[in-house]
Amino acid sequence: MRTSPIADPVATVPPPTATILSAQLTNHFDYTRSLGPVLSVFALALRDGRIVGSVNSDGKVFVPPVEFDTVTGRASAEFVDVATVGTVVSWSWQEQPVPAQPSDRPFAWALIRLDGADTALLHAVAVDSPAAMSTGMRVHATWRAARTGLITDIAHFAPGDSIEQAPNNTAELPDDSRGIIVRTPISTAITHSATEAESVFLDGIAQGRLIGNRIASGVDAGRVYFPPRDVSPADGAPSAEYVDLPDTGIVTTFCIVNVPFQGQRIKPPYVAAYVLLDGTDIPLLHLILDCPADEVRMGMRVKAVWLPQDEWEHSVGNISHFQPTGEPDAEYATYQEHV
Repeated sequence: MRTSPIADPVATVPPPTATILSAQLTNHFDYTRSLGPVLSVFALALRDGRIVGSVNSDGKVFVPPVEFDTVTGRASAEFVDVATVGTVVSWSWQEQPVPAQPSDRPFAWALIRLDGADTALLHAVAVDSPAAMSTGMRVHATWRAARTGLITDIAHFAPGDSIEQAPNNTAELPDDSRGIIVRTPISTAITHSATEAESVFLDGIAQGRLIGNRIASGVDAGRVYFPPRDVSPADGAPSAEYVDLPDTGIVTTFCIVNVPFQGQRIKPPYVAAYVLLDGTDIPLLHLILDCPADEVRMGMRVKAVWLPQDEWEHSVGNISHFQPTGEPDAEYATYQEHV
């Protein structure tokens, strides 16, 4: 019986022909929420140097307060102050603190049942070693001078059951809501290495050039992608060549943004649209400005508006937006397959 040799499962990947770019990228997002009528009571008490809990219909006191009664399901409406001292119910040791934790030195995480509460609050206990921690030990809250309505207004708990009064609040607080809106900054930092096609595109746009590529074969044979792709996303066929493109095109579809949101850089209403650059087959999402939002339409001819050259980076943001050219609209038949 004859057998065929097994093909090598490892594909040969040719070295890139362009310099591969990499950069440190940091994404920022501020998670913003309204605390509502229950947790706002807790937050405002923290500002004042107090701790409050919600009273359940069965008489139990929850700290932090719960938004809904655990027995009846009704919204919590009765609140009571509890002590700022309590008992450690359980704990664990944090040998190597990480950024944003309550301390840069080793400390204990503990569940603490405050006097007057029936539930335990998670917080940090500042001690020198795990030998100084024990279940059942008494601890008290140590307050920050600047308090904004976050659980971090309590800097940490310390051993002992002597009440430590909170200092006068030194934080600059808003006059309107008294802090029922809480913002939590979130960020992620990564090192991104671009693909060969991305690197060619980014190098081009840093020079004021728009570079796409044409697919060699298969389902997308002859189709021009912008930004360029290393292979066809349809069937993996390789690209044939890079193509320099004009910075003009047509609006295929669009939406008018009327709703303001936090961090918005452009005052509504404005238009976000898919722009099909001349000579391409895949539209690009960008802004349409320099004309009333209600005048933007499908088929409108537009041209890129670039930032000043000294502000150019390796980013599609080098194009500030697109603006109408004033040319006649494109016929629907010329772009109907790209809508």
